Amino acid sequence: MYAIGKILKTIREERGLQLQQAASESNVDLTLLSRIENGKRLPTESLLVKLAAIYGVDNDELIVQLVSDKIIEIGNKYPEHRIDALKVALEKAKLGDRYIALFMNSVVSRPIGLESRRYIGNKTKLTDWILETIRRECPQAHSFCDIFAGTGAVANKAIPYYDRVILNDLLCANRVIYEGFFAPGEWNREKLYAILDEYNHLEYDKLEENYFSMNFGGKYFGHGVSKLIGYVREDIENRRRTLTDKEYSILLSTLIYNMDRIANTVGHFDAYIQGKEIDQQTITFRMIDARNCDNIEIYQEDSNKLARELQADIVYMDPPYNSRQYCDAYHLYENLVRWEKPEVKGVAGKFPQKDKKSDFCTMKAVDAFADLVENLHTQYIVLSYNNMAKKGNGRSNAKMDDNDILRILRAKGDVQVFTHDHRAFTTGKSNIQNHQERLFVCTCNNR
Repeated sequence: MYAIGKILKTIREERGLQLQQAASESNVDLTLLSRIENGKRLPTESLLVKLAAIYGVDNDELIVQLVSDKIIEIGNKYPEHRIDALKVALEKAKLGDRYIALFMNSVVSRPIGLESRRYIGNKTKLTDWILETIRRECPQAHSFCDIFAGTGAVANKAIPYYDRVILNDLLCANRVIYEGFFAPGEWNREKLYAILDEYNHLEYDKLEENYFSMNFGGKYFGHGVSKLIGYVREDIENRRRTLTDKEYSILLSTLIYNMDRIANTVGHFDAYIQGKEIDQQTITFRMIDARNCDNIEIYQEDSNKLARELQADIVYMDPPYNSRQYCDAYHLYENLVRWEKPEVKGVAGKFPQKDKKSDFCTMKAVDAFADLVENLHTQYIVLSYNNMAKKGNGRSNAKMDDNDILRILRAKGDVQVFTHDHRAFTTGKSNIQNHQERLFVCTCNNR
């Protein structure tokens, strides 16, 4: 029996109308109207509009009742799925296009892998070659240090092969990402899924303006998404006492990785893409592929200072190659993780980070490299450095040439050089030919 019929009958009787009178005024067959009121037939939308006018009620209210009866009618064909289907229909109506991403996140998609992040100098496509070369040329090693870890892609590949793997980077955001993906510690997957599910069901237009949306909305992210990002970041901080250190890092890393997937940039935050329509942008939070690794050590130190205290069989170094400071390129994530809400300036919305500037991006690069190599206590030094030399514009050109690299490494031991073709990072304005990544492998004489 359809509920809309009983509703129509109740309204008619309250208005003091006879069935025949209602049929006459609506120009509807009496038998048909009787069958509708008895729940044996569904009225058409046009008939409901006529009856609404006669009964003096809102026709939209009656149409909603009609639609709900149709939904129930379909659900009755699948009684075991009826209630769940109704809930899903409600979610679809509420979330629109976001529902598809949410469904993929909860049912189909795998967790987000470490390698999926956009990052200047990302070695993801080279890690197999790098590790194969290192394992072949650096035998009988038990500990591995990635002293400029960046995305952590190389260290990630090294974890299965060494008893001790050390990751170090100067940026706060990178340290948090290493902790989220690798650090040992207690965490509850279902608890984090529940928190992310809560975030995924928030409605942008019901959120208030916040620090993040006011500074970055309409630039790197759509305004609605920016309000959500700011809300989520503040909520993670408010939950801090209820989260373990591992859970806190997983949530922050998850926030960064999902932001990175939709950011209105070419891969860094020195600038955003002008003129791109991002108002309808959406974000759905998928958790990172977090795990506990017992052979991991994580540092956030200046590499030259850490070198004086560090001992490892292999020290792999992938320093900045050119003048692009990573703290400037990824200032937005530094701001987000530190969450001190500083005043930002300029079109890019940067804030001062003098303590994060690297000498390897300046004219001091050669001296910094010499100091680093001299103070390392290790059997093997492996340096990644491309053959960029003077091929690009001023900012893209390498800060160290091969003569200086070989001179400094040979003072430490015997050096071999291995090459691999690799496409250079550009912002789309350069077409650099014959670009190669090189591995300088130094077997230290430890005199």
